[in-house]
Amino acid sequence: MHCTLMNKNTPVVKLQIDDDTSAIVKITEALELAYLPIGIDFKSGIPNKKELNEWWFSRSIPASRSGIREALEELNVSHTEQLLARCYGLSLSDQYWMKPDHTTLKWSDINFFDHSFSDDVGNILFGQPAENEIIDLMSPCNTSDGWLKKKWKIIDGKRCLIKAGSNPYMQEPLNEVYATKLHERLGCTNYVSYTLLWDNGMPYSVCENFINTDTELVSAISINKSMKKRSQNSTYDHFIQACEWLGIPHMSEFLNYLLVFDYLIANTDRHFGNFGVIRNVETLEWIGAAPVFDSGTSLWHNKLTKVIHAYDETESKPFYAKQSKQMGLITDFEWIPFDNLKNIKEDLYEVFKQSEFMDEQRIEVIGNAITERVQQLQEFVMERKHRM
Repeated sequence: MHCTLMNKNTPVVKLQIDDDTSAIVKITEALELAYLPIGIDFKSGIPNKKELNEWWFSRSIPASRSGIREALEELNVSHTEQLLARCYGLSLSDQYWMKPDHTTLKWSDINFFDHSFSDDVGNILFGQPAENEIIDLMSPCNTSDGWLKKKWKIIDGKRCLIKAGSNPYMQEPLNEVYATKLHERLGCTNYVSYTLLWDNGMPYSVCENFINTDTELVSAISINKSMKKRSQNSTYDHFIQACEWLGIPHMSEFLNYLLVFDYLIANTDRHFGNFGVIRNVETLEWIGAAPVFDSGTSLWHNKLTKVIHAYDETESKPFYAKQSKQMGLITDFEWIPFDNLKNIKEDLYEVFKQSEFMDEQRIEVIGNAITERVQQLQEFVMERKHRM
């Protein structure tokens, strides 16, 4: 299939896609390289095909998604990448799409921000039957990432992401709601707010899309790729330098907050794919750090109750493998409102007691652990002050 990669209404490159594998097999013409996805290099005016393919395939549902094999059988496709072309590669996280050369389609005709979309793919991803005999594959669910079951749905006119939990505690949705309350206590204004949805006795987190028709989410992965890493630079230094080179403002201040927040909730999966920056797709102006989202893999969500200990070393991402070392990257602690973190476990009880998957002992243990994390943070801050 011959098509043009578009960024909303701007033609970026002309290329050819294999109908069976969905791979980009040839780049035929570069048009507006300034509108390329961030992190894709180009030489002699032609984008790197390998990097463009990596970006293109990163838009597909990962093969590790829970229940994906059964869903693909129901959707009658052999691999998740085939779903990309079925929705023109459209997403609710940015404005990129593939325009077939034989069509006169416009972004305004088909984008998911202004137009309704099928619930068929989302329902099938959740193990539910499609509403119609003929499955409609025009859905932003085709371009959703992550290993947990998730789907986009229009609720009261808003584009909302619904996300499931994992066995045995189904705790991730509860963690997202608790994280919302913690952001409030910390005085943060740049975060995604989550609520709980119960369906057939199962908890799901629900959040409204924070991207609109004029913006895009650029992941930290793409920012890292925007410049070559020097061997002497740490991962953190490289990321900050890449942000400065691109002209992204206030990223070090944002990371101060993010690392403290993730420490408090013992987040083990803040990888480069679940934080980033917002950019205007028309002017290419950087707006700032994306609101904090995707904090479900925290609060010892997959740990047996008896092995939860706040003082144990916690694995972390993205800059170091241990949180104790990652905390050393924080340059400012003065903003932390410790007075607001008193009785912090009350919020956790309020959220967790709603779930039948969480017994009283587990709730008590996690509540005590989060309280101890606050104490640890205070001790860490005091030690840093004494050393300065």
